[in-house]
Amino acid sequence: MPIASPETYAEMLDRAKAGRYAYPAINVTSSQTLNAALKGFADAESDGIIQVSTGGAEYLSGPSVKDMVTGAVAFAAYAHEVAKKYPVNIALHTDHCPQEKLDKFVRPLMQISKERVAAGQEPLFQSHMWDGSAVPVAENLQIAAELLDRAAEAKIVLEIEVGVVGGEEDGVENAINDKLYTTVEDGLAMVEALGLGEKGRYMAALTFGNVHGVYKPGNVKLRPEILNQIQEAVGAKYGKEKPLSLVFHGGSGSLLSEIREALDYGVVKMNIDTDTQYTFTRPVADHMFRNYDGVLKVDGEVGNKKMYDPRVWGKAAEAGMAARVAEACEHLRSTGTTLAK
Repeated sequence: MPIASPETYAEMLDRAKAGRYAYPAINVTSSQTLNAALKGFADAESDGIIQVSTGGAEYLSGPSVKDMVTGAVAFAAYAHEVAKKYPVNIALHTDHCPQEKLDKFVRPLMQISKERVAAGQEPLFQSHMWDGSAVPVAENLQIAAELLDRAAEAKIVLEIEVGVVGGEEDGVENAINDKLYTTVEDGLAMVEALGLGEKGRYMAALTFGNVHGVYKPGNVKLRPEILNQIQEAVGAKYGKEKPLSLVFHGGSGSLLSEIREALDYGVVKMNIDTDTQYTFTRPVADHMFRNYDGVLKVDGEVGNKKMYDPRVWGKAAEAGMAARVAEACEHLRSTGTTLAK
């Protein structure tokens, strides 16, 4: 199917919240990881979200180019073509963008989509994230309001972060402390600044102890009840039940019970990167260790082309990652929910 239209994406998010499930949002850095994510979603009969970070976009542009917009546009063009062959809906998203990279990443990409929409085409990406966690909440929301106006013009969903995700991702690092928990007051301020859809559609990454990186299950101290408290406070003030569409960052190492509880409170998107990186790389390491004398020209021998052909170990890598994506769909209850059925 083609990449999701703005209308299809809106329906995906609405159905997810109503059905208490979420879409895995898979970070990719290459055509191989993109193909692996697509296969994983198709195997699970789940719609999904595939995303690139600023670092991932830069990497996609080539090591001697290092241009985030070039890489993101190239990724999107490739995704728009290959996604047609899969029987699920896929939305394209850009992950964490801090303030200093807005003018080099999100704003130019929004402008491209605005021009496409004005010409009668679909936007290039379906959503973009503004990560204002490093600036004061008032400034974060002021920038978010400006970006929401731009997003609405381009038929794009905006994702914002109110609170702080701990750990490190793409060079952005935050300490693990009380700032990891968004307050009810912050949630109310967000809605006062951005509305509840009348100014444009947005998703909110409200933090409840989330941490990027590798942690054993149970080591991350999540408090999903914070999401429920904010939903109830906003709902009571504006007369709506579960009014916010929420995003779960730093899901690696979280207990399944915590993930499922967050879904019940309105999480519709959960980012997955660390786990899929490992499940892509692990089969490659296995192949190299098992076929050491084939992938290397040991002692002047010629090696074995069938072992060092990148397609051989690449297929194993893609299969490993696809299986993890399908597992994520099961964890997030999105298995079998595709709108295409």
